[in-house]
Amino acid sequence: MKKDILKTSIIQTSLVWENPKQNLKNFSKKIESLNGKTDLVVLPEMFTTGFSMKPDGLACDSGVIDYLKDHAIRGGFAIYGSVMFQIGDKFVNRGIFMRPDGSSTIYDKRHTFTLAGEHEVYEKGGKTIVAEYLGWKFNLQICYDLRFPVFARNTSNYDVLLYVANWPVPRINAWDALLKARAIENMSYCIGVNRVGKDGTGMDYNGHSQVYDVLGNELLNQPWEEEGIQTMEIHKSQIEKYRSKLRFLEDRDKFTLN
Repeated sequence: MKKDILKTSIIQTSLVWENPKQNLKNFSKKIESLNGKTDLVVLPEMFTTGFSMKPDGLACDSGVIDYLKDHAIRGGFAIYGSVMFQIGDKFVNRGIFMRPDGSSTIYDKRHTFTLAGEHEVYEKGGKTIVAEYLGWKFNLQICYDLRFPVFARNTSNYDVLLYVANWPVPRINAWDALLKARAIENMSYCIGVNRVGKDGTGMDYNGHSQVYDVLGNELLNQPWEEEGIQTMEIHKSQIEKYRSKLRFLEDRDKFTLN
């Protein structure tokens, strides 16, 4: 089945520091409130723990896949968010795009955040991943990836950039500006979901989750700095209309990403 209009829901919330059990419980209530009301639910980065560099004993395994699958099937929507995930004796910051049919697409964060030492704890992913759902193509991205436009470059004719993040207050202006830029330069919707509250390191977060259309117009009120859930519609026909009228993507420079 394909849909021209996709209902998309953003959950902007605080996270309980390094407490997967409580975070999963909290998210269950929020996710279940959307059952039958939306097509896609987007959660923040590392939604089970906050942006922690201590994955030992806290990292997810296949249990989080079952958790997302159960909610997606019962809710009738897809879900995207990232978690610290253990593979053997290694860890990754893993984005999981779970569909309501139980299938999933996995993306491991390419750009680990060296300022916080993420590169010393988590293995980085190797390539761009695009998930397909209801006739839409979603480029899966995580937080720090936002600073690297070549990695988001629209060479696969995707429709939506999805960024999930723990992006702190001191650099929130960059978050606002770069989300808008990624939408405009790639002629795609750009959805960014950030957390709020304070983490265990004392870092403050003020959300500013946002959805931009292909022209860089905001679809949510700005700035949005409180906990909550917002649902909006995105339209495939808008993408087709402006890509047909404004053929900027055809004029992009030709090169490949290693």
